[in-house]
This record gives sequence, structure tokens and C-alpha cells, in this order.
Amino acid sequence: MLTRRAMLRMMGAGAAGLGAATLAGRALAEAQPAARKKLNFVFILIDDMGWMDLACQGSKFYETPNIDLLASQGMRFTNAYAACPVCSPTRASIMTGRYPARLHVTDWIAGHNRPNAKLRIPDWTKYLPLEEVTIAEALKPAGYATASIGKWHLGGPEYWPDKQGFDLNFAGTDQGQPPSYFAPYKIQTVPSAPDGEYLTDRLAEEACKFIDANKDRPFFLYLPHYAVHSPLMAKKEMIEKFRAKADPASGQKNATYAAMIQSVDESVGRVCAKLDELGLADRTAVIFMSDNGGVANTTSNAPLRAGKGTFYEGGIREPLIVRWPGVVKPGTTSDEVVISIDFFPTILEMAGLAPDPDPRHALDGISFAAVLKQTGRLTREAVYWHYPHYHPGGATPGSIIRAGQWKLIEYFEDGRVELYNLREDLGEIKDLAAAMPEKTQELRKKLADWRASVGAQMPTPNPDYDPAKDKSGPAGKQKANKKKAAATAGASPGYEQQVAELELMSE
Repeated sequence: MLTRRAMLRMMGAGAAGLGAATLAGRALAEAQPAARKKLNFVFILIDDMGWMDLACQGSKFYETPNIDLLASQGMRFTNAYAACPVCSPTRASIMTGRYPARLHVTDWIAGHNRPNAKLRIPDWTKYLPLEEVTIAEALKPAGYATASIGKWHLGGPEYWPDKQGFDLNFAGTDQGQPPSYFAPYKIQTVPSAPDGEYLTDRLAEEACKFIDANKDRPFFLYLPHYAVHSPLMAKKEMIEKFRAKADPASGQKNATYAAMIQSVDESVGRVCAKLDELGLADRTAVIFMSDNGGVANTTSNAPLRAGKGTFYEGGIREPLIVRWPGVVKPGTTSDEVVISIDFFPTILEMAGLAPDPDPRHALDGISFAAVLKQTGRLTREAVYWHYPHYHPGGATPGSIIRAGQWKLIEYFEDGRVELYNLREDLGEIKDLAAAMPEKTQELRKKLADWRASVGAQMPTPNPDYDPAKDKSGPAGKQKANKKKAAATAGASPGYEQQVAELELMSE
């Protein structure tokens, strides 16, 4: 029986054969330039960047001139979502075009241990299975060179990018964050670095090297930065600049975080400059996205509610920019609802490739290429999230559906639901579940039907449930807060934020 991976390879070979037949009788010299005109892709994924963390999104504190320029040259999406409020599931969804719930990769790897919580989490998958076909594997039969440069976080060495269709893996391991942003990094797949080198700069340098080495063939460059994930570390001179600029009354005031964003912005500028230098910009699509919402005690996602690790918009709505020269009208915005599972089919369509026709291997995502071309809109009924886990950001096991302007959140611990009209209430202030029982029931049924269709794993009652011992539960947090208050009495003003950031480092 053919695996999905083998079938895609055959499809790629078949497509190549058809291309050769079309070119029969032409000189080889004509065929080679034609092959080089295939669309290149640069996919830049930022870690933990919030919806409002760019100047082009409305920030008055962070400085992002290069990303803003990218937005002015492409399309900026205002209703773009990550498939999960934490990183690994979103990354898996980008790689496969499938919902995390279908993959059973539903939490950051390796997740939190809550042995005394009310619910026991399911036996989920802590790696991206090799049986899944990645976007790199789908593009390779069409002649694409592929590289993953940066954070991977989808399993141990046997599941690293070089086992998942990427020709090059630089800096990708099972680590969710770097031990340090300054060399020595202690990242196994970064062979050497001069002391004091900054990781974000190094990833940009390696990305430019890959582009240079593959300028004469089509390429897919996946550039998932570790930034702006904790530990918060940045260049001293940048920190000082933002410290002088910070407004203590603003929710966006962390100078180190702002400096990290500036370094990310500079890396985007370097990569785009390399495309310009080599004359590749006109046939290279650049995609910019984040993997989940900003950490609420580090940045402000307002007007969105909450942040990373929650089911509210601040945890899942992301900045998304797509530059596709000659196709996307510069400086446009779209309010279409798109989600990270959509990148796989969109990239395939942009590359002129067909998805696997076998219905058993259907993608969950749908292409939004027509939106980019401004020739059509999406007709999808709803998008979904499933997170049967606990997170210190605030999430308890639950699921979400967004259908049009309506968003319903279902919590599994007590069966509670919340309903919001995002068109009228972007900040999710007014819960309409009790006032609109018919709409609530309609969406709840759609959500249950979707979970069944993708084989979503559900948590179960925990026989070891003990609220007094559950350190991350309400009783445990109350006890911990009393201890923290006693411990931090007289401490420096920034101490509690440092503690909070350290608590989130393992994610």
C-alpha cells in the first residue's frame, strides 16, 4: 500500500514528466531558465509575537520599519489565526496543513504535568510523525531546495527537519527556547559561533547563505525564529534606547522585549535585501506570521483579550503579511478568516502544484490564493481549535469554534460555554451564551461534530484530582501567590515580572 509520502513523490514525478513532454523538441538551454522561474518561498515564523507587536498593526512603542515595508508591499491580514494558543501544534499545522487535533499534537512539546488537576489529559503525540507529509516534502518533487533555519520543536533527533524533507537543518532541535540568545547558544545544531554573537542575527545570516547557494533553483526557506520567546535577552544598546522611550503607563513597555523585536525586524530586512541583491524578489513570496499570541505579562495584545495560553483572541490571533510580487496588490488588507492549516494548500497552489487527491489524505486547510489574487473569497463555514490541556497562561481543557462573527468557547472541566460576537465585541467582554441559547447550541453541536470528524482526543476525569495539591489550580495559585507576596516584599519592581517570565521559559 502506498504511503501518503510515497504518493506525493509519485505525483511530483508525474508532474515533472508532463513538463518534460510539453518541452519536447526545445533546446535544454530553454528548459533550464524556465525551471528557474518557479516561485520561491520564504516563510518567516516568529515565536510568541502578539497581534499588536508591529508598528503596522498599531504599536506606538515597538519599531518595525522592515516588516512595515513588507506589509506596504503585500497584503496584511486582520483575521489571521494560529491553530493553537501554544507553539508546537501551530508549527505542526503549518508543516502538514492539518489540524493539531487530527495529528494529536495538541500541546507544546513536552507539555505541563498537572497530576492533581480535575481532568487527566489524553495520551497525545509529542512529535511530528514521519508518516505525515510536510510542505517541504510536497515541494521537493517539483525541484525545490528546502531549508529549516531556526526553532523546530516537533520532536527529538529522529523527527528533526532533515528527517522531514528539509535539505538543511540549522538550529532546529527539540528545544522550545534557546538557553541563551548570545553565543555560546548550547544548541546542538549550531556548530560554532563566536562568543557574544546574537542568535537572531545568526539565523538571518544562515538564511542569506541558503538563498545565495540556491539562487539558481527554486527554494523553500522556512525561517522560524526563536525570538521573541523567553528568555528575554537583547543587545544592550537597543535595550537602553527603548528604556528611554518606554511609557510606564503603557501595556507595551518592556525594553528588552522591544529590542528583541527590533532585531527580528532587522533580520527580515537582511533577508529581503538579499532577495533584492540577487534579483530574486520579483519571484519570491514572503510570508510573515507568529505561532501564538503574545505573553500577557510581557506585552499588550489590546484591544484583544488576554494572551498566549488562553482561548481568547490575544492567545490565537496573529499578525500575518504575505508579499507576492506581481500578484498581491501592494498595501492591501484582508479581513478574511485564515488559519495556519491554510498555508500548506496555499503554497501548493502558488507553486502550481496539486494536493494529494486521495480523500483519506485530505488537508484540513484551504487555499487562500484567490484572496491574495483578489479574485475570490473563502467559503469555509468555520474554523476550530482543540486544546485538551492546562496552561499557566490560563487555559483549561477546551475547544473553540469561530463561524463568521461568532466565537464559542467550550470548557471541559465544568461544561461551561462562552459566546462572543467578534464583529461587535473584539475584546470579548460580553458573553452572550445565556442570552442566545439557540446560537450557543448550534455552535456547540458543530464543534462536537468537528471533534468527532478529526478524531480529537478528549481528557477524562482524574481519579487523583486534589485541588489542594494542584499547584497550578485555583487553590494552589492562591497559596503560591501568598508565598510570592511574602518573598517579594521589598524586592525590586521588576522582580515579579522576571519570575513570571522564568515560569514561561519551558514553553
